[in-house]
Amino acid sequence: MTDLAFLAAAVSGAMDTAAAAGSHARLNPVKLFLDADIVVQVVMAGLILASVWVWMIVFSFGYRMAGLRKRCDAYERDFWKAKDIDIFQAEQGKADIPSSRVAAAALVEWRRSLVGGKVDREGARQRLATALDTTVAHEADKLAERLNFLATVGSVAPFVGLFGTVWGIMNSFFQIGQQQNSSLAVVAPGISEALFATAIGLFAAIPAVIAYNRYSHKVNAFEGRLQRFADRFHASLSRELETA
Repeated sequence: MTDLAFLAAAVSGAMDTAAAAGSHARLNPVKLFLDADIVVQVVMAGLILASVWVWMIVFSFGYRMAGLRKRCDAYERDFWKAKDIDIFQAEQGKADIPSSRVAAAALVEWRRSLVGGKVDREGARQRLATALDTTVAHEADKLAERLNFLATVGSVAPFVGLFGTVWGIMNSFFQIGQQQNSSLAVVAPGISEALFATAIGLFAAIPAVIAYNRYSHKVNAFEGRLQRFADRFHASLSRELETA
């Protein structure tokens, strides 16, 4: 009985030691950050801030696009039903609606073209088309402005993380030279901290690239939608020019 009890205690102690070792062997991101070299820490902190900003843009841009589509749908639906476009534009044209600004630009050019005696119909059509196309392009550029940050993070973040990794590995080799010890126990912690910088770089870059591609497609689709509205309005005004 004494031998069995002793054997059971030994097995239990070995299991507890293995469990403790296993718990300590797991990666701890916070510890990796705190134990890293100051240069690697700065790289990691910058990449984390970039990742936070990327997600802020992702959620805010998605919310903004949904709101713009909803407002444009309501505006265009009522626009084509309006009996007096000038009155309708005066009531609805002050809201943040891209379609409204496209229509406003066309109406301004329309009034200018009708000033005077004889109307140059072909010249008026060209000026209307230019005003509409310019406004559509301007609205698309405003929407895509914030996407430049996503493109920058998506292309630069992996290389910034790689810089942190290279610096951390260089520091690990320096420690080997200082301690005159090339064992894995000396090298592994520093390399782990260095590789963590690359992981954070990828964590920032991957969603940025996905969001940029997705939202660029949405901006292009929205620009096409505005262009179709502009073309339809241009055709309507062109018909009006025939009787002017």
